[in-house]
Amino acid sequence: MALSREAYRALEDIVGPENISEEPAILDSYAFQWLAETIRPGQSKFMPRPEAAVLPGSTAEVQAIVKTCNRYKIKVKPYSTGWYFYCAPQTEGVIQLDMRRMDRILEIDERNMFAVVEPYVIAATLQAEVMKLGLNCNVTGAGASCSLLASATSYHGAGPSSIFGGENNQNLLSLEWVMPNGDILRTGSLGSGLGWFCGEGPGPSLRGIVRGMLGAKGGLGVFTKCALKLSPWPGPAELPVEGTVPAYNSPLPDNFRAYSLAFPSWENYFEAYYKIYDNEIGYIAHRQFSMLGTELGTAFWMLYNDPTKTLDDIEEFTQKPEIKKLTEEMKIAFQIVLAGLTPRHLEYQEKVLDEILADTGGWKVAAMSQPAMERFTLLYLIRLGHKNLNFVYNGGWLGTFMQAGPPDYVKGYRHIAEEVTEPYQKKGLLVDCGVDAMMGPVGSMGGGGNCALEQFGYYDVADKESTDAVVSWTKDCVKGAIDKGFVPGKGSHYLAMGMTREQRQSSYASAPWLGMYRWQRKIKGIIDPNDIGDELYPTLDEPGK
Repeated sequence: MALSREAYRALEDIVGPENISEEPAILDSYAFQWLAETIRPGQSKFMPRPEAAVLPGSTAEVQAIVKTCNRYKIKVKPYSTGWYFYCAPQTEGVIQLDMRRMDRILEIDERNMFAVVEPYVIAATLQAEVMKLGLNCNVTGAGASCSLLASATSYHGAGPSSIFGGENNQNLLSLEWVMPNGDILRTGSLGSGLGWFCGEGPGPSLRGIVRGMLGAKGGLGVFTKCALKLSPWPGPAELPVEGTVPAYNSPLPDNFRAYSLAFPSWENYFEAYYKIYDNEIGYIAHRQFSMLGTELGTAFWMLYNDPTKTLDDIEEFTQKPEIKKLTEEMKIAFQIVLAGLTPRHLEYQEKVLDEILADTGGWKVAAMSQPAMERFTLLYLIRLGHKNLNFVYNGGWLGTFMQAGPPDYVKGYRHIAEEVTEPYQKKGLLVDCGVDAMMGPVGSMGGGGNCALEQFGYYDVADKESTDAVVSWTKDCVKGAIDKGFVPGKGSHYLAMGMTREQRQSSYASAPWLGMYRWQRKIKGIIDPNDIGDELYPTLDEPGK
């Protein structure tokens, strides 16, 4: 359904002819999305093509676009740096709002430790600027190339540094929101003309309406600016980078240590989490290097750090006696970075960590403490710039389950993840990298208390049977979790993308939290009366409608 000429001209008048397009080749570049083949007819790699791509340059232009969409009854889908197929239109008749022109860091308040950013400011950019001031931002699990605003307002926002720096959903302060009806809402202190320092009040907090747990993923208007809390950075103003592409590394400052910690059992492993929380140590703590599977992952990381090798050499690497030994040693392990705000602070953390390892039977993996690997671990976890590796095996991956909660809750899920995954790997439908390809933050909220594990499945995007299998695997993951008393996990969100509206409504109606969907329908009715947002803000229809 093409836009009417009148509607197109109205949008063009707002942003100028150079910032709007309906050229098919350009529109298809927006429709081409990771995971599209898991839900689209014929395993197409394209989501529905937008009717036009529009690039606003200011909040005023965003507001004018949204008001125009209301006038012409056009749906709008905002998009910044992207991640998942959630970013694309879900149906025809939608314009894609590309936020890349709004890429400014508007303010860095060094004293009060926050920064104000627009949608296209990525973590790498802000991190580089605030490190000069002795500050740091939380880089989410999606990596340094992703939008900070999107992670804070529209998705989850957890990452390796969340144990010290908090999740970005927690770090969200005041924000500016162009609601679907075209009104602008400024939350917290900003709404009272008092600056960006507080996201709540006066009166009830709007954080739950704005984002809830996982955000509306672009389905509830456009967030044009937000303030984010920052945390102390006790490192250099600029990270020195050494090494050979792709395995760059950074020399450790004297007040930093980077370790891989291994344990004799999962019981010991999760007990160490509690002790880390209780003793408040760790600048970064994450189960990261297992994401490529515990059978292949160790070989991969060693290969990755050898500039003379390629992925074709991985089979050879797995046969090396020292790699076999290290693979076995690293099966139950996570990574931690200690950062001392003072020399005594680092000394304290080192002593506490050694006591935790003694109490839990754990140890520091010697091979990962060699200078080259320690420097690689440090830069990898601080910068998180290697997220392309999620696609390294054969072009497709999907992270499902994603159980989050206290360690005693999360550890019960591990068996389910492995049991469901094993038959798919043994049949050659998913990459046989080891049934444990689980990664996640040791502390998925500031100060710990919560952790998470996400199981990765790697599939061949060019193979119909493998692509079918990853969908079936996701369904089995959801069923396996529910059957054992866990919440459905992240996989249920993927599966909902492939449902019809009727199927989604049926799913919402049978959910134990259906009251939430009803309240969200009432909220949407007030702020989106013309339904220009999409169904990623889930609502339950009134009976009979």
